[in-house]
Amino acid sequence: MKHALSCLLLALAMAVTASPARADSAVPARWSKAQANAWYAKQPWPAGSNYVPSDAINELEMWQAATFDPKRIDEELGWAQSLGMNTMRVFLHDLLWKQDAAGFKQRIDQFLTIAAKHHIKPIFVLFDSCWDPEPVLGPQHPPIPGVHNSGWVQSPGVAMSDRSQYPRFEQYVKDIVGSFAKDDRILAWDMWNEPNNPGGGDYDAREPKDKFERVAELLPQVFDWARGMHPSQPLTSGLWDHPDWSPSGHLDAIERTQVEKSDIITFHNYGWPEDFLKRVEQLKPYGRPLICTEYMARGAGSTIDGVMPLAKKLDVGMVNWGFVSGKSQTILPWDSWQRPYTLQQPTLWFHDLLHADGKPYREREAQIIRALTHSPRGVVPATALGL
Repeated sequence: MKHALSCLLLALAMAVTASPARADSAVPARWSKAQANAWYAKQPWPAGSNYVPSDAINELEMWQAATFDPKRIDEELGWAQSLGMNTMRVFLHDLLWKQDAAGFKQRIDQFLTIAAKHHIKPIFVLFDSCWDPEPVLGPQHPPIPGVHNSGWVQSPGVAMSDRSQYPRFEQYVKDIVGSFAKDDRILAWDMWNEPNNPGGGDYDAREPKDKFERVAELLPQVFDWARGMHPSQPLTSGLWDHPDWSPSGHLDAIERTQVEKSDIITFHNYGWPEDFLKRVEQLKPYGRPLICTEYMARGAGSTIDGVMPLAKKLDVGMVNWGFVSGKSQTILPWDSWQRPYTLQQPTLWFHDLLHADGKPYREREAQIIRALTHSPRGVVPATALGL
């Protein structure tokens, strides 16, 4: 009886703390540069990974009730804490909300409780344009042998070509952001991952023919829906393509929305340190905090050793792709879609930092991350440079 009463009290507390905030009819203005920079100054230097548990092939398997694994999440985020990490970029999905909004929000709250225990504030991603455009709820297929990220799914994917679905997308955004709008356990909201990405993998024939036009139409609305919930956390969507992101860079419609509606500027870069520096210089004129929400592709020149100390010196937050090696198989390179690594694993891991037992892929990377995350803002200690 005592246990039942405790459960009832917890449910009531969730109903109060996770009830969506009321949206005003007029969408508030985005944060000023002063507001954004003041917010950033209060944060520790953002450092972390894009996170999916090692036993999940995608965000659906991570979050669905049957496969949600708090014990593993707790263990893996403990490893992140030991490295000094303070954020994780975590993907949500509109179908999870459609399936069971209350249960999904309760699991998000549980995840936030675990993350807060380890002093980690996640960046939550609402939509995504990468990989499989036809997501399906329920048991997910096993990894394709030898193929990078072979089970990742888009959100909303092909459904965005159906405008009758837009009200559902709106309610998803408003309910999720509104339910956690004042939750200081969250670092930021990422509206849409690589929105103008054509997809990747071998899914071209299944991609909506009007994908770019639909995303260009939806993305400004997604920002407005989220901002209308008055979140205390900043909104963003990361630039990832195009050769010039500067104010004079002739951005496309989607990129202009990303720049003009983001409170803080986020971007992706998988290139050499000199390319990373060029990108930062392109973005500095916007006068807003910068966080690189995807980097580290060892075989492409983006490494912990080469890029992370540079970013710390520049005060650019850093979130690498991949944390624990697992079902996502992102230790394999992108070209594994063309030639699967079925006979032999690559000597050089492409992404990911840790083995499934928590052991670092390279102890030197762990040393650099600890040195950078444990030193004052803007300071690059000699130990992070191998001196």
